[in-house]
Amino acid sequence: MTDSKHTVNFVTPRKFIKTFKKDCKETFFPDEPFSKFRHDKLLQKVKKTIQYFIPIFEWLPRYNLHLFRYDVLAGITITSLAIPQGISYARLADLPPIIGLYSSFVPPLIYTVFGSSNNLAVGTVAACSLLMHETLGAVVSPKDDPTLYLHLIYTSTFFTGIFQTALGFCRLGILVDFLSHSTITGFMGGTAIIISLQQMKGILGLKHFTTRTDVVRVIQAIFHYRNEWKWQSFVAGLVFLCFLQVARYVRQRKPNLFWVSAISPMAVVAVGCLYAYLGDGEQHGIAIVGDLKKGLNPSSIHYLNFDSRYLPATIRAGAVTGLISMVEGIAIGRSFAIIKNEQIDGNKEMIAYGFMNIIGSLTSCYLTTGPFSKTAVNVNSGCKTPMANVVQGFCMMLTLLFLAPIFSYTPLVALAAIIMSAMLGLINYEEMYHLYKVDKFDFAICMAAFFGVSFGSMDIGLLLSVGLSLLRALLYVARPAACKLGRLPNTSLYRDTEQYPETMSLEGILVLQLGSPVYFANCSYIRESRILRYINEEDAVTEYRTEHILLDLSGVASIDMSGIDTFIELIRVLKGKHIKLGIVNPRIEVLEKMTLAKFVDVLGKKAFYLSIEEAIQSCRFTMDTSTKEEAWGSSKTEDVV
Repeated sequence: MTDSKHTVNFVTPRKFIKTFKKDCKETFFPDEPFSKFRHDKLLQKVKKTIQYFIPIFEWLPRYNLHLFRYDVLAGITITSLAIPQGISYARLADLPPIIGLYSSFVPPLIYTVFGSSNNLAVGTVAACSLLMHETLGAVVSPKDDPTLYLHLIYTSTFFTGIFQTALGFCRLGILVDFLSHSTITGFMGGTAIIISLQQMKGILGLKHFTTRTDVVRVIQAIFHYRNEWKWQSFVAGLVFLCFLQVARYVRQRKPNLFWVSAISPMAVVAVGCLYAYLGDGEQHGIAIVGDLKKGLNPSSIHYLNFDSRYLPATIRAGAVTGLISMVEGIAIGRSFAIIKNEQIDGNKEMIAYGFMNIIGSLTSCYLTTGPFSKTAVNVNSGCKTPMANVVQGFCMMLTLLFLAPIFSYTPLVALAAIIMSAMLGLINYEEMYHLYKVDKFDFAICMAAFFGVSFGSMDIGLLLSVGLSLLRALLYVARPAACKLGRLPNTSLYRDTEQYPETMSLEGILVLQLGSPVYFANCSYIRESRILRYINEEDAVTEYRTEHILLDLSGVASIDMSGIDTFIELIRVLKGKHIKLGIVNPRIEVLEKMTLAKFVDVLGKKAFYLSIEEAIQSCRFTMDTSTKEEAWGSSKTEDVV
């Protein structure tokens, strides 16, 4: 056996407080936000701390006229999209259209102060608008009591802001990760289906419709009220929808013509308003938005409703929509940040979303986040900083003060076409097919969300999809991966024998690699179905008996007492089979637990190795020594005879 200069370091286990602080730091502050100015002077620390928590103080001192020119163009462009989308999504939530315009005035200004993304454009979103309507509409009818319904919308938005702010301050961005990419893809696709079908009410000019959102009930309602169908409305809707889709196609084929798609919703609204006003559209079956009063957002703080009868519904709507809007906004912000080689802080984004929804709920706004369509237009328009949101807010202020009544002639069929066109872009068929080709379980998670939302409700779709995701995570924990290692020819590398069939087996030595934490939930499986099964299979297919088993624990991040007890029981079982156990490269957390639990004393320090090669050499030395001793004992017996 060759001597090694290095051995396993059996350090004294760290104190609990030290490890606990380290774990908390890794969980809540993995990015070490304050390490950059840890050694600065006090005033510099205060300045950088303020800049960290309020990002506008970081980029505003460096702002200049050159950047402002780009942001002005981007801000004006996204305003042209925000006006029709704001009115449309407010109608989707069964709110007065003016609330949609209010929601594109105050929240963008708040995000500019606290947001960390240079690309995100703030506004309302279709999915959360429908979800709020679905949740709160089941408690209070927006038709029978529109005032109470509006107050509950404000209250739900307030709880959304509280929820998002609390998650941001508590550094609980980890919760966002439980909504996987597959879940979001399926959820957005299912939501797009039901929202598109609901727009048939506006396309066909129906006066009555179902309050349910599932596909079956909506289709039934469309044909049940077929006597209300208006062909004039249908033709106008079809023309508007075709125009919007052609504009989107032009943008996809020629990205430099992004402005065609950006202004197309505003063009639809303008043409619709002219037709309704000059052609007396209402007399020809074209319903319009109705009265839109001039003026800025009035205060709504006195409208917040904390009545115990409605509190569960408002809290539920606030929490669910808050989580979905956070995931959507952060994912979109990160996607465009990667394209521009920038970084955003998820926890700061949560705080920014929370503040803009809290303040928004007090100023007659409902839930806002970072919509994909507006953010894409913002980026394509050349935005450089969050100042584009200030420009949007300023343009929206001018609209509210002087232009709002003009949009009162907007045909409902135009808004329905705008929403339907936007939703068709959210059904990502290519991504769903990609999931099917790469990972069938991910595809099943995606389909659970898609069909759950489409044929059940948005809550059911989310619960099914998240439930399947958690089940998959539990299966990974309860049934961890393990593999048998063999040596690649003419190397000292040891790799999975299944992945590399050319690897060479080691006579009398079995090397296994564990690739997950060893917990109470999987320790019995590891012992019975992995280690002992591998031993039986090895003895069945080889001529020689297994004398040594080596466990490579370099991929085991942690272990609990159940896991250590399982290893102690394994030693007893292996001893009965005359097999010796060796441990290779345990990590510090694992070795500390083994030391404190006296497992190191039970197994012996000599059974711990730094590398597989070192362990193999030690085992071979032991086997050679044992063979020589047996041979010497046999020859001595023959001499005596």
